[in-house]
Formats: sequence, structure tokens, C-alpha cells
Amino acid sequence: MRVFAIADLHLATVTPKPMTVFGPQWAGHPDAIFREWREVVREDDLVLLPGDLSWAMRLPDALIDLAPVAALPGTKVLLRGNHDYWWTSASKLRAALPPGMLAVQNDAVRVGRVVVCGSRGWLTPGHEPLGEEDERLLNREAERLRLSTQVAARLRQPGDTLILMLHYPPASPPYPPNPLSNVIEDARPDLVVYGHLHGANPERTLRHVGGIPAHLVAADALKFRPRLVWETREE
Repeated sequence: MRVFAIADLHLATVTPKPMTVFGPQWAGHPDAIFREWREVVREDDLVLLPGDLSWAMRLPDALIDLAPVAALPGTKVLLRGNHDYWWTSASKLRAALPPGMLAVQNDAVRVGRVVVCGSRGWLTPGHEPLGEEDERLLNREAERLRLSTQVAARLRQPGDTLILMLHYPPASPPYPPNPLSNVIEDARPDLVVYGHLHGANPERTLRHVGGIPAHLVAADALKFRPRLVWETREE
């Protein structure tokens, strides 16, 4: 099974928002995502979607955005981003999701020999210290991530691959340790994927967390083509 990842789909069927306001690299969105997806992803692949999936404010409207994604090849694993205001109750979301779509929230999922965990994340300390509210939110997300990794540890079988998703980057330049990176290092996933950064060069962003490979998979950074991040052989 191959594992792809792409974040920041920013679909806007019900809540129109042209993404070109964030730069010319968004021209042709979202058709480019669907076209590139069909070119590289097969039905038996796994696709990770770490956040900012729809501009909708309500779940019924978000489901209209998610429907064409569900119809694309592959099993999809969703994570909440900072703009996914429609994502509230995990149980309501899971009950409404189309077949072939899974959601991670304070837990983890196992698909074939791959276990996926994760959390939204938040701003992390870098050149500037965080304010009190950002510190609170960062610590809350770190605890949610810890809960997710604990479930992942229970699901994981010998030989399984563990992939950790975040929406925000797990650290900020100059990349000092923080509550999120500490959880990641304790969990020791095989790799980390994250999004959120627009207009960024994937080769010039955070690429390791405590020696663990990390991949920026924001849609515009990938030129809208889902990135192959792992390939595993089923026994």
C-alpha cells in the first residue's frame, strides 16, 4: 500500500473564497487538486488530509465539499485544521462521512499495516516567545496529540508503520523543543506530515523533528499533487 498526503484543500463550494488572494500559485485551484490526485493515487492507496479541508462553517455544507474528495481514489484520513470551523463533534462527523473517509480526533486509525495519529497543533515558540493564550492552546494540542499517540500505540502491531499528522508545523525556526515536539519524540513515529504554510518551499522548511522525517504537504507547496510519503508491502 502506498501512502500519500496533501493538506490545505481549502474547498469552497458553498462558501466561495478564491484562494488566489493568497498568491498566484493558487490559480486553477481546486480543479488542479482533483486532476493531480487522479494521476497518482490508486484505489488501494491511503491519502492523509491534515487539515483546512473546507471553508464551510457548518457540517452539512462541508460535506458538499468533501463529496468529490470521497469519490477520488484511495482511503482518506482527515484531520482538523485551524479553518475547519465545521468540524465540531467527532461522533457526528464520523456518522456523516462518506464511505472510505476516516477522521482522527484524540485517537488513531489503522488502515492495513499503517497506523495514523495526530492533532491540529498550534503556534510553537521560535524567534518570538508565545503569549499566554498561545501557550495554553499549544499545551492543549500537545495533550490531544499525546492521547492520539497512546491510542496509536495500542493499535500498532509488529511491523506496522506509524505516521503522525499535524496541521501546524511541529516547530518554528530556530526549532527549539516544545510540548508538541516532545510528544512526537516520545511516540517515535516513522514520519510526520504537516501543512498550514502557504507559499513555502518544502525543501526549505522543517524536515526533521528529533531525527524523525517531517514533510510539508500544503497543497500549493506540492503544486497540488498528493505527495508519496510512504510505501509498505502488505503481508
